Amino acid sequence: MDAKNADLAALRINRSPESAAAAPPGRRRRWLTIGLPAALLVLASVVVIAGGALGSALPVHLTPATMVSPIRSGAVLVASGYVVAQRKAAVASKGTGRLVYLGVVEGDRVRAGQVIARIEDADVKAQLAQAQANVQVSRAELHDAERALARERFLGDSGYSSEANLDAAEARSLRVKAGIAAAEAAVDAAQVALENTVIRAPFDGTVLTKNADVGEVVAPLAASAFSKSAVVTIADLRSLQVEADVAESNLETVSPGQPCEIVLDAYPDVRYPGAVAKIVPTADRAKATVQVKVAFRSYDARVLSEMSAKVHFLPRPSSVAVDTQSVLVVPSSAVAERNGRSVVYVVERGRAVEMPVVVGRQVGSSVAIREGLRPGVPVIDSVAGRLRDGARVKVQ
Repeated sequence: MDAKNADLAALRINRSPESAAAAPPGRRRRWLTIGLPAALLVLASVVVIAGGALGSALPVHLTPATMVSPIRSGAVLVASGYVVAQRKAAVASKGTGRLVYLGVVEGDRVRAGQVIARIEDADVKAQLAQAQANVQVSRAELHDAERALARERFLGDSGYSSEANLDAAEARSLRVKAGIAAAEAAVDAAQVALENTVIRAPFDGTVLTKNADVGEVVAPLAASAFSKSAVVTIADLRSLQVEADVAESNLETVSPGQPCEIVLDAYPDVRYPGAVAKIVPTADRAKATVQVKVAFRSYDARVLSEMSAKVHFLPRPSSVAVDTQSVLVVPSSAVAERNGRSVVYVVERGRAVEMPVVVGRQVGSSVAIREGLRPGVPVIDSVAGRLRDGARVKVQ
């Protein structure tokens, strides 16, 4: 028992003043002067790093770097619209029947008068044959009626026939002649009906859509839910224009013949010259707009009907800039000065990345980028004062 108590006593911590005084005073002062500031510095670094990692990201918007012409910066108005063919037709049959032949598909070019399709014509041909036979019968009756009339006239001159018989013979001859005219008219009607079974192109153009297939019933007015009215839709692609809606308040800036620049949404880097062809003399009360038709001065095969487009209405040629070379531009607010150089910011993995650029002249509300950026690269459109390289951002 005494040995056990002795072991426990050996393990007891000595808290006497003598033991505290045994530690050298210099070591305690050294810990206070070196260790405590170092610990505070480490704690501050952890707080700063945690604040950067856990702080809220800056909300930003992106805009692509685009190629524009300086002439576009002087546009007095920009309107949206669609490419529309001014000559367009839904080609249908005047007769009713089952489609037995269709000779075109989408994209085929057709000439005026070319046979596009045919509907069944056996019944119409039978009617034509019957009308032609009726003409032959009437002509045979006419031959008999004329001989009878000649005979009655001879007998009347000889005094062997009455005037009543002569009048009857003349009336019969007139009736037969009228019957022949009616029969010939029936032949013409049957020939027209037969021609109506052939569907021809009304003008030179291109097939846009195919609305019916072989075996389907076509009718002039689509008399039932199971019949089709139009067989194909064709358009003259040489008559393409852009129909744009211009607000009534901006109509005074548009005039016939005014130069324009047309940009298709499908090809934003391609510019097509145009001019105002017509201002439609009526307004849309629901939208408070007036339709303006803009004609292409030149375009290529990439321009298709019903494409969406933007029309830049330009000043008159006397005030248009001479320089028409396309340049790469970004909004002026997207360029910032950092350490004496111009930079823009792109977003990579949720952080802003600084890209040095060489800026050029001012183009409207944008600035030209001469070096350091490629077309189509999205950049932060408005650089805030606290935006720095590596900052966390959130694209809105």
